[in-house]
Amino acid sequence: MSLEQAIWSRRSRRGFLPEPLSLEQIGQLAWAAQGQQPGLRYRTTPSAGATYPLELFIFTADGLFHYLPGKHALEKLSELDLRAKLCSAAWGQEFIREAPLTMVFAAEFSRTTGHYGKRGARYVYMETGHAAQNVHLQAESLGLGSVAVGAFDDASVSGILSLSHNLEPVYMVTAGYYRK
Repeated sequence: MSLEQAIWSRRSRRGFLPEPLSLEQIGQLAWAAQGQQPGLRYRTTPSAGATYPLELFIFTADGLFHYLPGKHALEKLSELDLRAKLCSAAWGQEFIREAPLTMVFAAEFSRTTGHYGKRGARYVYMETGHAAQNVHLQAESLGLGSVAVGAFDDASVSGILSLSHNLEPVYMVTAGYYRK
């Protein structure tokens, strides 16, 4: 699929099928969000001053994972299926419970604000949007649906992820096969 086709056909899709994604599909979506070529510092999304404030967490039926861009690897944080808890933290949006994959973008704002001051917070949000759009377009090119999620309780999501005080959840993207 060409980039133009992916842009044209991309839609927010919430009616997910229960079919799990392959490790290759998950890897491709994670790479689109925050990929990094071995030995190089730069990632697949622009970042103000190459500060890269984002951390990517992935929820599936098989557990919770943290994406490690430099290794293009998933670090398993939990073997529990936490999608129901994440659904509850997102004010009961049922498609989050049903989606085979949900990515949560968390940010360490100080990585960017330490360089750019208060204005750096804007850059973090811009970067999150760039990363999410990459995921949406990659999902479309893989024949998957996706939807952006901004409505959630920050403290609840932080608790589910056991985030340190310096990380804040800022955005979610769900993905999977969808009802056509």
